[in-house]
Amino acid sequence: MTKPDNKEQAIAEIRAKLKILLVEQLSLEDVVAEDIEDDAPLFNEGLGLDSLDAVEIVVILQRHFGVEVKDMEMGRKIFQSVATLADYVYDNTAGKDQPGN
Repeated sequence: MTKPDNKEQAIAEIRAKLKILLVEQLSLEDVVAEDIEDDAPLFNEGLGLDSLDAVEIVVILQRHFGVEVKDMEMGRKIFQSVATLADYVYDNTAGKDQPGN
C-alpha cells in the first residue's frame, strides 16, 4: 500500500481494503465490497454479521493491519461500521507503515 498524502485519503484506503476483506474473509454471499456503505451497521439490520464474524474481524485487523482489539467492550464501539473500524485502524497505525497483506 502506498503512503497516502493525508488522513482522509488514508482512511478512504483503509475503508476500501476493509470492505474487500470483510466480503472475502467472512464469505459474504450476494455482497460486493462496493455496495457496503461506510456507515452501514455491520451487525443486525446492516450486514447481518454475528458474534463469530466479530471474532473473525479481530483476526482480520490483527493479520492485515497489525492492530489488536483486546477489550470487547471497546470492540462494540469499534465494530459498528466500516467507518468506525477504519478510524480505529488509522488511529492505531498512524505514523507506522501498514502491513500490505
